[in-house]
Amino acid sequence: MIREQLPDAHHWLRICDQAWTDPLDDSFAQRRGGRWNPPRSWRTLYLNEDVVTARLNLTAFVASWPYEPEDLRSATGPTLAVARLPRDQWVVDVHSPAGVAAVGLPSTYPHDASGDLVSHRRCRDIGERSKGEGFRGVRCRSAQAPRGAGREVAWFPATSRSRAHLVERISFDEWYWG
Repeated sequence: MIREQLPDAHHWLRICDQAWTDPLDDSFAQRRGGRWNPPRSWRTLYLNEDVVTARLNLTAFVASWPYEPEDLRSATGPTLAVARLPRDQWVVDVHSPAGVAAVGLPSTYPHDASGDLVSHRRCRDIGERSKGEGFRGVRCRSAQAPRGAGREVAWFPATSRSRAHLVERISFDEWYWG
C-alpha cells in the first residue's frame, strides 16, 4: 500500500439533509457500511474532495427517485457540509496509478476489465487492511465520476474524540448551481 498525507487545510465536502443535526456524523457508515468499511465495523466519514465530485454523487444518489436534481428546491434540497479533518491524517492512496496497483485493483478502477464497478466486498477488504495497519482512511477515485476522475476520502477517525470540524453549510442552490 502507498501512503499519503491528506492536506491539513483542505475543505472536504459532504452532501447532507438540511434536517441533520450533525452533518458530519460518522456512525451511519459504521452501522450500514460503505464502499471501504463493512457493516457494523468502525466509524467512517465519506467525503468528496471537490464540488464537481459532490454533484456527480448527488446525481447518482437520486437516480432511483422520480425526479432529478434540477427539480429540487433550495429550501428542501440537500446542503453541502464543508469539513476540515484533524491534522496529519495518513491514508492509503487508491487514486494514483501506482496506488491502485499497490492494493491489487485493476488499472481501470473504479471499474473492472468488463466495465462493471469493482465490488464493495473487494474495496472493504482493502479498507480492513488499511484500518488494521493504522491508516486513517482511503483516498480514492470516485465511483461516480467518469473514468474515476473525481476524488473522495473515506476517513477513519483515530479515536472516539477524533472529529471532523464543520466549517460551514452551503445551501443547495449555492453549491449545486453555483
